[in-house]
Amino acid sequence: MLLADDHPATRTGIRIALEEGGFEVCAEVGDAEAAVRAALREEPDLCLLDVRMPHGGGIRAAAEISEHVPSAAIVMLTVSRDESDLFDSLRAGADGYLLKDTNPDRLPFALQGVLDGEAALPRTLAARVIEEFRSRDGRRRLLLERRHGAKLTAREWEVLEGLREGRSTGEIAHDLSVSPVTVRRHSSEIVRKLRVRDRAAAVRLIDRRRLPDRRADARRRRSTS
Repeated sequence: MLLADDHPATRTGIRIALEEGGFEVCAEVGDAEAAVRAALREEPDLCLLDVRMPHGGGIRAAAEISEHVPSAAIVMLTVSRDESDLFDSLRAGADGYLLKDTNPDRLPFALQGVLDGEAALPRTLAARVIEEFRSRDGRRRLLLERRHGAKLTAREWEVLEGLREGRSTGEIAHDLSVSPVTVRRHSSEIVRKLRVRDRAAAVRLIDRRRLPDRRADARRRRSTS
């Protein structure tokens, strides 16, 4: 696994706890750019990143690692209880968000849980995450934002949902009390934002409910190491 934190003493303490818990640290770095380089070089099964780091910060590093090393699970380890840091981390591709006051003895168990497909969130923030993403389209929206950088408006989501259900332009216009021209304009904007070829491709994109199981790949790699 990759460990990134800009405080050497903190890194040492975390590394000792992880190694005692059965993890092997393949790279230990002190800034965001070095974290990305190390991830590209080592292709670790898991990256543990501090949110506040020089040269771009851990959230930016998480986004780059998520894009270029999709097999790596990513967990943020931070002192920040700021909700914006939490949600920005998740949108960047993080699979977990732990606070640095976590008991060091519990850290390896939490990280192994991430590799096994479990969530890694402090109880104080878990309820806020549920509240934020409990809507019917929350998961699809999060995946689109993480993987495609597309942030659709509420009305664009309504139009896209209508297309997904197989309704015609006229039917969508009637349901939303707008003109067919407005629906077509929203459809064109959806296609542009999602960078797809046509409306059918946009519908196929949001129907991809499952991402590749990065953790399963990571578990296989660990079992053969």
